[in-house]
Amino acid sequence: MSGRSRLALCAFAATMLAAGALLPLVETSKWVLQAAFLLAIQSGVGVLARRMRLARVLTVALQVAVTLLTLTVAFAREYALFGAAPGPQAVQRLAELLTAGADDVGRYAIPAPATDGIRLMLIGGVLLIGLAVDVLAVTFRAAAPAGLPLLALYSVAAGLSDGGAGWIWFLLAACGYLLLLLAEGRDRLARWGRVFGGVSRTSGGLTAGLDGSGHPVASVRTGRRIGVMALGIALAVPAALPALDGGMLGGTGGSGSGSGGGTISAVNPLVSLQNDLNQPENREVMSYRTNSGDPQGFYLRIQALDQFNGSEWRPSTRRLSDVPDRLPQPAGLAGDVAVTEIRTNISASRSYQQTYLPLPYPASEVDIQGRWRYEPEGRTLVGDDGQTTRGARYEVSSLVVEPTAAQLAGSMAPRSDVTREYTRVPPSLPDVVEETAERVTEGSANDYERAVKLQDWFASEGGFRYDTTVTSGTGTAAIERFLKDREGFCVHFSFTMAAMARTLGIPARVAVGFTPGTVQADGSVSVGLRDAHAWPELYFEGVGWTRFEPTPSRGSTPAYTRPDVPSQNPSDPALPTDGASAAPTAAPSASESCPAQMRRQGECGASAAPGAADPTDPGTPVGTVVLWVLGALLVLTLPLVPMLWRMRVRGRRLGSSQGRTAVDASARVMSAWREITDTAWDHGIAPDESQTPRRTAARVVRLGGLDGPAVAAVHRVAGAVEQVLYAPGPGAASATAEDVRAVRAGLWEAAGRWGRLRATLAPRSAVRVIWTASDRWTELGRRWSERVGRDRWAARLRRPSRQQG
Repeated sequence: MSGRSRLALCAFAATMLAAGALLPLVETSKWVLQAAFLLAIQSGVGVLARRMRLARVLTVALQVAVTLLTLTVAFAREYALFGAAPGPQAVQRLAELLTAGADDVGRYAIPAPATDGIRLMLIGGVLLIGLAVDVLAVTFRAAAPAGLPLLALYSVAAGLSDGGAGWIWFLLAACGYLLLLLAEGRDRLARWGRVFGGVSRTSGGLTAGLDGSGHPVASVRTGRRIGVMALGIALAVPAALPALDGGMLGGTGGSGSGSGGGTISAVNPLVSLQNDLNQPENREVMSYRTNSGDPQGFYLRIQALDQFNGSEWRPSTRRLSDVPDRLPQPAGLAGDVAVTEIRTNISASRSYQQTYLPLPYPASEVDIQGRWRYEPEGRTLVGDDGQTTRGARYEVSSLVVEPTAAQLAGSMAPRSDVTREYTRVPPSLPDVVEETAERVTEGSANDYERAVKLQDWFASEGGFRYDTTVTSGTGTAAIERFLKDREGFCVHFSFTMAAMARTLGIPARVAVGFTPGTVQADGSVSVGLRDAHAWPELYFEGVGWTRFEPTPSRGSTPAYTRPDVPSQNPSDPALPTDGASAAPTAAPSASESCPAQMRRQGECGASAAPGAADPTDPGTPVGTVVLWVLGALLVLTLPLVPMLWRMRVRGRRLGSSQGRTAVDASARVMSAWREITDTAWDHGIAPDESQTPRRTAARVVRLGGLDGPAVAAVHRVAGAVEQVLYAPGPGAASATAEDVRAVRAGLWEAAGRWGRLRATLAPRSAVRVIWTASDRWTELGRRWSERVGRDRWAARLRRPSRQQG
């Protein structure tokens, strides 16, 4: 294995090791194998191009073209020309996938599903970094700067995963970089001179180890070991290491283990709630069956946020205990309030992984396997020692609390400890929050009427608009902005109503969980990502924590907030069966009051009269198609520019000066000689301007391996050149196109396969184009400077004198 081949292999390994930092970002690691395969093709093309001794720029251009072809075949084959060439439709398809991938990155929580857009971004990013590393370390032999793209790859992964790319990934990337530096060091050392490899195993003993003939045994063996180790690490380690798990509403769990003790300090689950609401696909996170008589009011609650510090709502740090066989009576619930117990069987998806267990509130009994702890204040179950909801199946008994409006209106003042803890507001809360709360609830006789007026003002009377694209915020500034702009989603509505209720002296907190979900044909209910929700809970003595729904078009308005509408009585408690839930209607109709944002998300149901819609897409504009075609032609023909230019120059030289005068004959001789020297240059014989034509001809014959007619032809043209240059007159000096073709054919026959391909596709003499352009640019600059100088002196001569009189 040559030094550059080992270096290319190490560059491949370093890139794949650094790409391992991207594994925690997606659910599956299969994409890394595809990236490794495409990167191997890209690196192999670079190795072949360097063996052909192509110019560095052409080597890079060839790798770029092959990379574009492989990405087209992998992601847009059905849109490509001949199944591989990146035509305008294929380029447009790749652009659409990149746009979709960027949207998916903003919408999905980590680890995200491996959609086509995300896979294109991952694989394309790895190929781009791999190309940069290969160009720097191998093509230009500068391995040290190659660490910058490797560091950029790791930094992007660490930034997107919020620290998920831990030290192990940094260590792997660093090992790949060090491996690259080691390979470059050995390659440089080998080019300095022969490396002593110890006593040879062949005949010759010690002297064979010092002999300059052949490669040292140790160097070859070490090079092979480096290559095998690099390839093994690059392919095996990233694929073997597991990706870090996270998920929708996910967070790290509590601390403490054992029985009876410990505390929990939970991560705020609202970090990804907006992403979940904007998911393009409503992936199922759980399903359940229940015998509840009010399926629209069946919310699954994860936890409660009861601390508001001015910058965010957070759950308090609470002590944990073992899960009791039956949970205690809910705080504040009196015996005169109607309560019915229901049963629910819940099955969590394996893709849904977080620490808190979703439960209907208030749960009275939970039957679940695993390591779970109980937090009494929020009545939540928290996973202990790595326990999560992933694939969990559990049965829950819960209470349906049905207070009447009169009971809520006549509730006594809450206990002092409840009031003290749950009516705190930060000093930074703007005055407009309390002022607005007082204005909206003006004339209310009790806290219940104030709560209902706040709910109705947000849901219908205040002119608020539901929009999940609004920038999320959990602090006082976000609340003030929400009251001013009057647009947001459930986070804004629930946070603002809870803060307003606290300014009025009503204990309040924010619950996070899921709305009831969608009833399926088999009677089960499916809960998806877009069912994630947040709502305020207000405390009334005698009833306890009570749900309100201020967010328009989300969830359901509780019956007890509508005094004129009687509440529904749930069915008798029984074990859930397949037919326990109400069957869905065959064709639900969309509500006319459904907001535009909900209609865009497809949550308003089907249209009342579905039918085929006329196509509205006018198609791709002609101008765009022309631009894409021109761009594709430019990309495909760019590597062929040197060959096309060389063919044009050869045709012009051999067909120039067809006249019969002496001047025309001299021009033909010089054109033929320039064509011979450039043809020899294309075949690896660099021109030497210090040599005479005769010596140059002998040099071309010797280095080019010419014989027969080609030798006679090159000497004949050289003699004609000497006569033109040194004789008093041109005389009978002549050089024909047949002589040039004979020399070219001789050089072609003597050259190997790679030499012929190099001379045809990447002729070395094409560098004259750059030289000519540089000379013309210099001449243009000189003329411009002279003209500007003349204009300046003329202006000075025309300037009027400052003297007067």
